[in-house]
Amino acid sequence: VRFTNKDIIAQIAYTKLEGDFIVESAYAHELPKYGVKVGLTNYAACYCTGLLLARRVLTKIGLADTYEGTTEVNGEEFHVEEEGEKRPFNCNLDVGLVRTSTGNRVFGVLKGAVDGGLSIPHNNKRFPGFDEDSGDFSAEVHRNYIFGGHVGEYMELLQEEDAEAYQKQFSQYIKAGINSNGLEPMYTAAHAAIRKDPSRAKKEKKEVAHKRYG
Repeated sequence: VRFTNKDIIAQIAYTKLEGDFIVESAYAHELPKYGVKVGLTNYAACYCTGLLLARRVLTKIGLADTYEGTTEVNGEEFHVEEEGEKRPFNCNLDVGLVRTSTGNRVFGVLKGAVDGGLSIPHNNKRFPGFDEDSGDFSAEVHRNYIFGGHVGEYMELLQEEDAEAYQKQFSQYIKAGINSNGLEPMYTAAHAAIRKDPSRAKKEKKEVAHKRYG
């Protein structure tokens, strides 16, 4: 998993002597196809990107029906278990240079991928909602992040305290007609749309006119 200023890159790769080979990939810039047109780098978008990657690769290798993951997005810890003769698709999380502090967005991608049906070793100690002092984990807090609740809370706070700053910081949300109450329905619909069709959008072939000079 890698991040840029405007995108989230999630890839499944394996290594040979010749170099790395990409099995499948998913990007946050694909999310507008599924109804998520704003906030493409937050935790909720990370979850969607991980879910898209999982459903896409499992569809590609013919395991989508066997390993559906969980459609009950409640923030609780979930692990894929072996079903029948076919083993689950196993992989490990590569975070690169990202600091693996509790609540980091990279774990949103992991959670989406696991809920989407991939088998990835993990526990809940790095998800939002885990209290390092008490050792307790709140699935409700984690669910709130998955559905953009933390963004919605900040939207309401900023709108109340500084309307001008709200207009500036959330201009794209306002333009798209999305307020704090519309975030969870947007992400819920996106999860369903991703599961329905995780395929990559086909690029239209552009006709190139070749010119000869001289």
